Amino acid sequence: MKLIADLHTHTIASTHAYATISEMAAEAQRQELFAIAITDHARTMPGAPGPFYFESLCIIPPYLNSVRILKGIEANICDYDGNIDVEQRLQDSLEWIVASMHTLTLKGEPTVKKCTNAYLKLAQNPNVNVIGHSGSEYYKYDYDKVIPVFAESGKLVEINDSAFRNKKSCIDNCVTIAKLCKKYGARICVDTDSHFTNTVGRAPETLKMLEAIDFPQKLIVNASTENLKAYFDENNIAY
Repeated sequence: MKLIADLHTHTIASTHAYATISEMAAEAQRQELFAIAITDHARTMPGAPGPFYFESLCIIPPYLNSVRILKGIEANICDYDGNIDVEQRLQDSLEWIVASMHTLTLKGEPTVKKCTNAYLKLAQNPNVNVIGHSGSEYYKYDYDKVIPVFAESGKLVEINDSAFRNKKSCIDNCVTIAKLCKKYGARICVDTDSHFTNTVGRAPETLKMLEAIDFPQKLIVNASTENLKAYFDENNIAY
């Protein structure tokens, strides 16, 4: 299987990433991707761009190098009630929102109970598309309780290939999450969380793992243009 979209990527606007939007789009074209989401970090992440950067993404055309450019953000889950650090007006204007927990932006000692509550509340936010890299060992939650709710609310559960590249302690959790997504019919997206062009659209270890557990391609939203366009249609996203 080959990915047809990469739905979580960063540019130099995040200041700890090292490529421009144009460079990421050009690499996406070389990888023969249909779409790429530009999801730079929201305001509470150190070095993140301000709201005006995200408000101005509308000047980027819908397609660059024949690749559909989704104007998005990686929101920080900023408390254990599932709130994110993106103002409502901006949430409503963006095409794509990944919501993630980060140690630099979520204060207070995590527990499984608190993280479970945060994700259950987050699932109620209609503007959030993707639950970002939830396989973190630090922010473990009750997978059996939460994943069926993600399935019901139409959230895409991200399997983030950077875990297989850089965060080995998360791999077992990612496998468990993938198996439960299969069990409960929750759709997933396989993303790279790329901070430079060399990983855009490439998730070999994640795809190998999904093949090993016989994960159905119909539940991988970026496994085919048909799957992705169906998701776009459901969420009124143009393509």
